[in-house]
Amino acid sequence: MIKRERAQVAVVGGGATGVGVLRDLAMRGVDVVLVEQFDLGHGTSSRFHGLLHSGARYAVKDMDAAVECIRENEILKQIAPACVEDTGGLFVHLDGEDPDYVGRWVSACRAAGIDVQEVDVQDLRARYPGLSPRVRRAFRVPDGAVDGFRLLRANVRSARRHGARVFTYHRVTGVHIADGRVTGVELTNTLTGEKSHLECQVLVNAAGPWAGKVAELAGLKVSVLHDKGTLAVFNHRFVNQVINRLRPPGDGDIFVPHNTVTILGTTSQEVAGPAFARPAAEEVQQLLATGEEVFPGLRRYRLIRAFAGVRPLYRSGTAQAGREVSRNFVLLDHREDGLNGMVSIVGGKLTTYRLMAEKTADLVCSLLCINSPCRTAQEPLTEPIPPADLNRGRRLFGFPAAVKAAERWGSEFKDILQKAGADPSKAELICECELVSRAEIEHAAGCADTFTLCDIRRKTRMGMGTCQGAFCAFRTLGVAAEHNTCVLENNLHYLREFLQSRWEGIRPVLWGQQLRETQLAQAIYGTIFNLERMCRS
Repeated sequence: MIKRERAQVAVVGGGATGVGVLRDLAMRGVDVVLVEQFDLGHGTSSRFHGLLHSGARYAVKDMDAAVECIRENEILKQIAPACVEDTGGLFVHLDGEDPDYVGRWVSACRAAGIDVQEVDVQDLRARYPGLSPRVRRAFRVPDGAVDGFRLLRANVRSARRHGARVFTYHRVTGVHIADGRVTGVELTNTLTGEKSHLECQVLVNAAGPWAGKVAELAGLKVSVLHDKGTLAVFNHRFVNQVINRLRPPGDGDIFVPHNTVTILGTTSQEVAGPAFARPAAEEVQQLLATGEEVFPGLRRYRLIRAFAGVRPLYRSGTAQAGREVSRNFVLLDHREDGLNGMVSIVGGKLTTYRLMAEKTADLVCSLLCINSPCRTAQEPLTEPIPPADLNRGRRLFGFPAAVKAAERWGSEFKDILQKAGADPSKAELICECELVSRAEIEHAAGCADTFTLCDIRRKTRMGMGTCQGAFCAFRTLGVAAEHNTCVLENNLHYLREFLQSRWEGIRPVLWGQQLRETQLAQAIYGTIFNLERMCRS
C-alpha cells in the first residue's frame, strides 16, 4: 500500500533556499513539509566558497544585488552568529589593473550602503608577508565566512520546533494536477524504492540545479542555466580575512578562510546539469595561476582537495552565458503559465537565502489566504550556548574541540555532553583534523535522517580535514555501525561511497604531499578492508 501524507505546502529542495522557506512558513503557522532527494546540503549550498557577501563584489555591475547582500549580511550576523565568522574582507588592487575602476567601485559601494575603508598596504604586508608586491591599494569591507552545513541544520531545527516535517532521500517523481491546480506529489524513497504520495495545496520548487526537472514534471518550463564553479582547498588558513581582487568579477579572485582551511575560487563554466559538477585538474591549475597574482608563493602551499558546485542561474534570454547572467534571484508564480498552486524560486546567492525565502513565503501565504508576517529577520536562528555547558564541554573535550562541537550542534550540544559525561571514553577524538569526538559521531549516527557515512560527514565535518578521511573513516564506520542499522547493514558500500566522494576531490590535486597521503590511504583500505580498488577513476 502506498503511504500517504498531507500538508498545506510541499517544498522541494533541501538547500539553503528550501530550508529557509520551510522555516519561514512554519513560523507563520503553515503546515509545511520539505522533500529532498538526497541529504540536506547535498547540492549547491554545500559546494560554494563559504563567502558571506557584503555586496561589494556586485556594487558596480548590479546595485540591487549589492544592496540585498549588505542587508542580509547584517541580518545573518545578528540572527545566526554560530553559523557566521565575522572575518571582514579586503579588496586588493594590483599594479597594472584599471585604476579608474577603483573610484567607480568605492562610489558604488557607498551608494549601496557598504562600509568601505582604505587600509595601509604596508600594514597589510606585515599581516600577510606572502602578499604580492603588485598590491597597490586595499580596502576593508564587511565580508564574512558562513558555514553552509550549520546554517541548513539550524534552519531545520528551528522549523521542526514550529511543527515542520522533513523527508530526506525522497525524490519527487510526479506532480498531481486537477482542474488546473496542483493537488500533490508522488515521492520515491531513493534508498528503498518505496513509493508514497504527499497531498498539498501549494508546491514550492526550490530545487536549485534540479528546478527545471521539477518544473517539467508539472508540464512547465523553467529556464535554468547550470554554471559550474570549481574551487580549491588548502590545508591551512593562510588568510584570516576574505581577500578579493578589486576588479570586475572573474575566475580565481576570492580567498575565503573557512574553518581550518582556505578556499580559493571560483571558475565559471556552463554545463549540462548538476551531474557534471566535478572538478578538473586543469581548472585547479587555472585557479592557481590566477591566485598566484595575489600570493606569488601559492603553489608551495598544500592543496588537499578541489570541489565544484553548480549555480542554478535563471536565464531570461538565450544569449546570456557565464558571468553575463545575473546572480540575482527570480520568483515565478506559475499562475501566469496556467497552473495554480505552484511557485518556483531560482537563482540568487546563499547570502540572500533568507530574503529569497521571505519573498517566496509571502507569495505562498497569499495563495493560501494567510495573513501572517515574516519574522525570520528578527527571531534568532541560533541560540548562544550556556556558559555552564561550554565550560563542561571544555573539561570533557578540551577547549577547541568543545567550541567546535557547540558551534556544530547548537541546542543539541547538551546531548553530546550527556553522552561524554556518562562515559568519558566517548570524549576521545575520532577525527583529529576537525576535532570530532566519539560522542558526536554516535549522536550523528543516531539521528533519524542519517543513513550513510557521508550524512555523518555533513553533520560533523568528519573527513573534511587534512587526511580527507584516511584515518577517521574506518573509525567512524565502526562507531556508526553500533548505532545505525542502515550503516551496519551496508557498511562496506557506504565506506566505498565515502571514499569515492573524497577521491573525486583529491584526484585533481594529486601531487606532492597529497599524493603521499593518498598512497597511504590506499594502503590502509586495501590492506585492512581488502578493498582492491578503493575508488573508481
